[in-house]
Amino acid sequence: MENTENKIPNSENQDTQNSSFFSESISSSNGLEPFPKLRFLEFKNTYKKIKLNKAVERIQRKDPTSEAPVMMLSAASGFIMQSEKYSRENAGQSLKKYILLKKGELAYNHGASKYKPFGCCFELKEEEARIPYVYHCFAVKENNDKSYIARLLNNQKIDQQLKRLISSSVRMDGLLNISYEEYTGIDLYLPSLPEQQKIAAFLSLVDVRIEKQRKLVENLKKYKRGLFFEIFEQKRRFKDGNNKFYPKWEKKSLGTIFKERTERAIGNEELLSVTINSGVKKRCEVDVKDNSSDDKSKYKKLYPNDIAYNTMRMWQGASGVSLYEGIVSPAYTVITPIIPVKIGFFGYYFKYIKTIQIFQKFSQGLTSDTWNLKYPQLSEIQLLIPNIEEQEKIYETFKFLDDKILLSENTLNLLQDIKKGLLQKMFI
Repeated sequence: MENTENKIPNSENQDTQNSSFFSESISSSNGLEPFPKLRFLEFKNTYKKIKLNKAVERIQRKDPTSEAPVMMLSAASGFIMQSEKYSRENAGQSLKKYILLKKGELAYNHGASKYKPFGCCFELKEEEARIPYVYHCFAVKENNDKSYIARLLNNQKIDQQLKRLISSSVRMDGLLNISYEEYTGIDLYLPSLPEQQKIAAFLSLVDVRIEKQRKLVENLKKYKRGLFFEIFEQKRRFKDGNNKFYPKWEKKSLGTIFKERTERAIGNEELLSVTINSGVKKRCEVDVKDNSSDDKSKYKKLYPNDIAYNTMRMWQGASGVSLYEGIVSPAYTVITPIIPVKIGFFGYYFKYIKTIQIFQKFSQGLTSDTWNLKYPQLSEIQLLIPNIEEQEKIYETFKFLDDKILLSENTLNLLQDIKKGLLQKMFI
């Protein structure tokens, strides 16, 4: 058996950290006894195979007088307030049938979702909650750890069993065809209670680290939204090298700053696309079906420091500054500066909510499905514009913040991938 040393990430508990070494193996000593690929060194015993129904007791508790919060299960977030999803409690008279779940008890939502196509199971962390009666609810018996069982039941290896049990894809009510008896009849491989507890505690530390990173990302994005308002409403101004504020912003029509680029494709240029969230991207980097025409003769040329926008989606913020030379669909409008500007500033300015509202006002069409903002209409729009030096300062501020957000998001994705790998290796 080959040993590797792996420490709990960012643990503040030194005692826990010092004992958190793992052993890693490809198979058991005889090839028959079940071992996980990754486990704590102090544990050597084989795992026991049992049915889920031997480890849990069904919960069907109802209390029409309860004032516990109405909650539901989200595959991505676990237990959430029902009002978070539907803006209000959506249960009505069926609340009388809702199950009253208590802290530490588990619920399985046998509804298919993007994140969990075979349903999801979570442990209730709140004191009490009323949850839909269609969920399969149960309590873990004392000889097993509830947090460990909850994590195990969200493992891909459990999904493989559920996949074989489901008789058809989805019922009319959106639920998978799997009964409580079928669900609790699945096989589990369980270690001893002390090992369950240690695995659950370790993964809880990982969850804490992930949650801290998620909040960091959220706070950075919130700060950016606030900064957008302060800067583009001129409540926060920048100073020059002499510690004096830059001149007042001047009202200018966009037609005095940009002209339309109408140059057509030659035939072998890189295909580009404009996204609402990521701006101009290479078409091969966008994870959507390629619906581009084989005939690219009407496609438009796009150069670095041009701005491309979706003519029918400008009012939704579908614009971006190009870093590439290539071509875009005829559905896009391409504009290029005719005076010295910091193009990145306009990339951000065109994403500001009040600017987008102006784009919507100038768009033509009877309904939102037909609204379009062509260059003649765009050229008439007047915006308050700072001088190029302040444009540069504003761009650098947002670019620094965006780089920080991207780095934080990449860290979050890495942590989530690490957790996913741990779940695959620490469970059978």
